[in-house]
Amino acid sequence: MPVRVVDTATPSSQPSPGQEANTGHPSPPSCSLLSAGRSFAGTQNVSSLQKDEAWKVNVRIHGCDLDQGYLCGTMEALNVPLADTPVVTFWEGEIVDAKNYTFFTGKWEASPEDDIRHWSKFPSFTPLLGQIETDGGKSLDFSNYPYIFMRWKEQYFVNVGVDCGLTIAGFYYVCFSCSDGSISGFYYDPNSSPFQKLELKCTNEKKSGFTFSSYELQ
Repeated sequence: MPVRVVDTATPSSQPSPGQEANTGHPSPPSCSLLSAGRSFAGTQNVSSLQKDEAWKVNVRIHGCDLDQGYLCGTMEALNVPLADTPVVTFWEGEIVDAKNYTFFTGKWEASPEDDIRHWSKFPSFTPLLGQIETDGGKSLDFSNYPYIFMRWKEQYFVNVGVDCGLTIAGFYYVCFSCSDGSISGFYYDPNSSPFQKLELKCTNEKKSGFTFSSYELQ
């Protein structure tokens, strides 16, 4: 949820076709660190050419269905300039599993070139690139891979209005480590500063170990 930037430039690439299901692939490995109730804390770098800036960020997972390649949660930014309170958004995620979703986004103004450029920022993606260049990654088996790749798309603001000065027009490319629950991500929005990095660590050893303040999701 970076600061809204007014930019009249037209993106040069059009979205690629939508996702195609491939039912012949198993789901990514079940991971207790990626489950409803898990919480994460860290920072999002929102630096621009004018200044260096990072926001403290909390994330909580509210639902996760590996078979359907779906998860959802809330994101809370704590030190947003000009905001009187932490800004909370609700997001939904797509799990890249070569069954429900591939590495190619096909929407949200992201071209295949944008996808490869952002996924390639993750070292854990490098071993997969050759197969993706061959068949789009449709033959990849993620059932034993130690990382889970996702896209997170913020859907709406929970506790502030749309005139808060922030934008949720973009989405996050996300890589989750099954070994320690760490999360890294990069925000993509053609009208925002590129490659804003999200870095999170799991904060609760048990599901009941950490909670956000109470918000009503409508």
